[in-house]
Amino acid sequence: MSQVSKNSGDPEIDLSVISKKIGDFFSSIATAAFEAILFVKRNLIIFSFLVLAGVVIGFFLDKSEDRFNTNIIVGSNFGSTEYLYGKVELLNSKIKDGDTTFLKSIGVKHPKKLRIIEIEPIVDIYNFVNNSSPNMPSGAQNTQNFELVKLLSESSDINKVIKEETTSKNYTKHMIHVESKGMISNSDSVDPILKYLNENSYYNAIQASLVNNISKKMVENEGIIRQINALLDQFSHEAANNQRNDKLVYYNNENNQINDIINTKNGLIAELGNQRIQLINFDKTIKDYSRIINFRKKQGTFGKMKVVLPILLMILFILFVRIKRFYRYQMRKRTT
Repeated sequence: MSQVSKNSGDPEIDLSVISKKIGDFFSSIATAAFEAILFVKRNLIIFSFLVLAGVVIGFFLDKSEDRFNTNIIVGSNFGSTEYLYGKVELLNSKIKDGDTTFLKSIGVKHPKKLRIIEIEPIVDIYNFVNNSSPNMPSGAQNTQNFELVKLLSESSDINKVIKEETTSKNYTKHMIHVESKGMISNSDSVDPILKYLNENSYYNAIQASLVNNISKKMVENEGIIRQINALLDQFSHEAANNQRNDKLVYYNNENNQINDIINTKNGLIAELGNQRIQLINFDKTIKDYSRIINFRKKQGTFGKMKVVLPILLMILFILFVRIKRFYRYQMRKRTT
């Protein structure tokens, strides 16, 4: 009890101990900082050499890793998705194997610049569900696609369903990634690749037949619209004569027929607009929608080696000196 009361009655002793420890802590920091300054001073020439060597080597490493990316958004028409993925995989294998003869044969002028070509679907589940075939009315929901997604989502996570290969390959748009060493151009690389992807006699025949059918249907729709316009002009002329003769008579049956004719005309106009868009989209088996070429690939230490390497070399040198000192200290302990 007397010991407890003595300790509790002298808080100044505890404070002095704490104050001394804090002072020792800051003193040790100051000593360590001064030793670090002396260490750098003693090895200033070595550190200067390491910084210079690191900057020079890092510059060449950054230059050798001067990679660019090119992204091409494409659409696969006429059920050619599997064909598209297979062609891209073949191209990628030729690039990895360094088969410059093959790449030059398809029109690529600087094949050694190409490093990787890959493809992935652009996830668009809503367009996948609402995507209609050329034979379906414009804006109609694709019931088969909707039921497929609904069925798959009941048995597993919907996020996994929309990203898995069996579903994602049915999306209408896909992204082709091309990685190159140095800059490429449309004429030298992108256009030859897209031309190669469209070289298939089977799909080209389907494309020609479908475009021909759409063009014929457009001609027929335009003819029907002209006939409807002629009927409406005739009705308008007769209505104007009746008004001049003060013999205007309303017939509900005729009015209903005219409304049906007008609705038919509006439907044909909408169908014509959709067919014009189809002709634009179906001019190629693999339709390219947009291109973004030659943007720098910046990942990890890319472009930073001239800064990272000098720091890394100095850290390794410091570790080497510390390990050497530790080794000598342990050896002195063993010999004494």
